[in-house]
Amino acid sequence: MLTVDDILEHIGEFHLFQKQTFLLLALLSGAFTPIYVGIVFLGFTPEHRCWSPGVAELSQRCGWSLAEELNYTVPGLGSADAASFLSQCMQYEVDWNQSTLDCVDPLSSLTANRSRLPLSPCQHGWVYDTPGSSIVTEFNLVCAHSWMLDLFQAVVNVGFFIGAVGIGYLADRFGRKFCLLVTILINAISGVLMAISPNYTWMLVFRLLQGLVSKAGWLIGYILITEFVGLGYRRTVGIFYQVAFTVGLLVLAGVACLLPHWRWLQFAVTLPNFFFLLYFWCIPESPRWLISQNKNAKAMKIIKHIAKKNGKSVPVSLQSLRAGEDAGEKLNPSFLDLVRTPQIRKHTLILMYNWFTSSVLYQGLIMHMGLAGGNIYLDFFYSALVEFPAAFIIILTIDRVGRRYPWAAANTLAGAACLASVFIPDDLHWLKITIACLGRMGITMAYEMVCLVNAELYPTYIRNLGVLVCSSMCDIGGVITPFLVYRLTDIWLEFPLVVFGVVGLVAGALVLLLPETKGKALPETIEDTENMQRPYKNERKENLPPSQESKPSAKLKSVVSAGAGFASSKTRGGASSLLPEPTQPNRTCL
Repeated sequence: MLTVDDILEHIGEFHLFQKQTFLLLALLSGAFTPIYVGIVFLGFTPEHRCWSPGVAELSQRCGWSLAEELNYTVPGLGSADAASFLSQCMQYEVDWNQSTLDCVDPLSSLTANRSRLPLSPCQHGWVYDTPGSSIVTEFNLVCAHSWMLDLFQAVVNVGFFIGAVGIGYLADRFGRKFCLLVTILINAISGVLMAISPNYTWMLVFRLLQGLVSKAGWLIGYILITEFVGLGYRRTVGIFYQVAFTVGLLVLAGVACLLPHWRWLQFAVTLPNFFFLLYFWCIPESPRWLISQNKNAKAMKIIKHIAKKNGKSVPVSLQSLRAGEDAGEKLNPSFLDLVRTPQIRKHTLILMYNWFTSSVLYQGLIMHMGLAGGNIYLDFFYSALVEFPAAFIIILTIDRVGRRYPWAAANTLAGAACLASVFIPDDLHWLKITIACLGRMGITMAYEMVCLVNAELYPTYIRNLGVLVCSSMCDIGGVITPFLVYRLTDIWLEFPLVVFGVVGLVAGALVLLLPETKGKALPETIEDTENMQRPYKNERKENLPPSQESKPSAKLKSVVSAGAGFASSKTRGGASSLLPEPTQPNRTCL
């Protein structure tokens, strides 16, 4: 009996149909960008100070310039660190309407030393030095309420985690196409509702809804395109699907520059999702999933459609399908299997730490960029450009140099770049940007590598469970990151970079403790995995015919309970029972 991969060899593994489908789903990948890292623009925090009606009237009466008004009425200007908090969050307890105040240094008539004047938190709101708006300026998410900005980003990562699990199960149960369209519809509606939210609470609710469906939809798109192409194209297509995410970063920077008001920006990045609903007529259901549901007739109808689109035909001799899953006793995976034996336990702990590190550094560096000063739009654009060479370096090295050393080097580069940035003076802004771009390239490579290697370090029966559990640390890292970035910068602007640097260097060192998987057959049993660091134990691949090397299973069943469908990802990372081929990189945690 033949599998879908056997038929694709005859009707086209990556011809016209697959190319058109890839382009359509690549648009979906790019549209995920604003949800994953849009906080840089939606939650931009400009320079601000307390607003006082009395100060505004006095300034107008005296004809002060902005610099004079700040110098006379704002506490803490001219000093460092703590002064930033004073100037942004505190005000003098002074009745600015009293007639005794002079227009030249009005506070001198009250005291000879300003530092002795009592201070109080801002009473009447804030003044923001920005021509546009963000959720910070509209809802005053500063000073005592600054934690609410952290929550805004944390809640979408909570949605990523919960949604990936629940919708992963539904996609296995009801099909890829149906769940893809449902997630697109909910994402589009919740995005528009978020743009017209009357208050912070409703905005948070709709942000959570976007998190519940958006990343799951991104991952379903990844799964669909990898299931439509032949075995030899899956890795490349998977990587370029994520390159489309990088293109989305560049587009986001341009759109945010043109639309500096957050509500219009939110509308602009949400509306394309309604266009994606047209995919109902453009993208068919996955024939592999149909076969797994014993719907062979429907699967063959779609295969014939693919063949027609590719200018081919399906010979009668190839019109008999099977699920492609090996017969035999099925082993029930257990979470304990991930820590039961020494080598697998080591793999699990190191991979979990690397998933966490990749998420924290990737999202953290992007968030920190919005706080570091300079032109946020250009800085964001330049740092996104380095993700392109990162993808090509991976393609060029993983089958030549291997996985372990490029992966360790990528983590080390990211960590070292973060630490180096701390010691570069602010007047060398170009050098700071260059080092930041190197760090961004390093963590992007590390993110791609952990997605790839994770699946290669577990035996077959716990492979999906291993990716599920380890990649869940990605979303946990995403929940922690905003609090880590925004709270530590209150202490010292470069403090998060110190933490990122140490975390990245440790990740690079730990990677060297893992076995090299280049040129080795995927482990099938626990014994195979325990012996992976012994070179002579994994030479089976050389003795197998090509048709038996890493043959994928077309029947996509869940290896975990119904509550654990597919996991998180830049996932962007994550995987699940939906994973069509264990050796494909999949950065859904973005």
